[in-house]
Amino acid sequence: MIDFHPQVKQLLDGELTLADLPPELRAEGEEALRLLAAVDREPVTFPALEARVLAELRRRQGRASSLWRRLVAPREVRLRVRPWTLVPALAMAAALVVLLSRPEPTPPTATVTVRFVLFAPEAQQVALAGTFNQWDQAATPLVRTGTPGVWAATLTLPAGQHEYAFVVDGARWVADPGAPAVDDGFGRRNSVLSL
Repeated sequence: MIDFHPQVKQLLDGELTLADLPPELRAEGEEALRLLAAVDREPVTFPALEARVLAELRRRQGRASSLWRRLVAPREVRLRVRPWTLVPALAMAAALVVLLSRPEPTPPTATVTVRFVLFAPEAQQVALAGTFNQWDQAATPLVRTGTPGVWAATLTLPAGQHEYAFVVDGARWVADPGAPAVDDGFGRRNSVLSL
């Protein structure tokens, strides 16, 4: 076995030409090319081995395709249903429908108890109207407390922001002096309560 210089191996691989080799390696390169030319370049075949490999591949392919054909081939299927087997199946189906159609339980809404107080000594009646009672003047009347001129009502309201106003003697709308107020868009001010 001849061990050639790495540059001569590049020549044999076609990466270099004989002219690319340094002068001291050209003789070795020519010898390597002469040996390469003497090699028989006819493809090597093994007909018996090829025939055995191809036969095995066809056999395996035939098995797989016949299995596939059996799987996809249409065939008649007969089911015998006995009435007593339907009852448990229908009961399970009904239970599943009931379970799946049940609404999700809604989490309880946070509520806050609020005491509304207004000092109105000249008033004959005072009510509370707001977003929590659809601005109904009669929905939430205030009552007199033990202190003269003080009116109060206690409500449980859901968390959130509510606008409201006191209605004095059914005609005069008064914003709560102890709360922030916003313009209601009709020339009045509404008090704002954030819970």
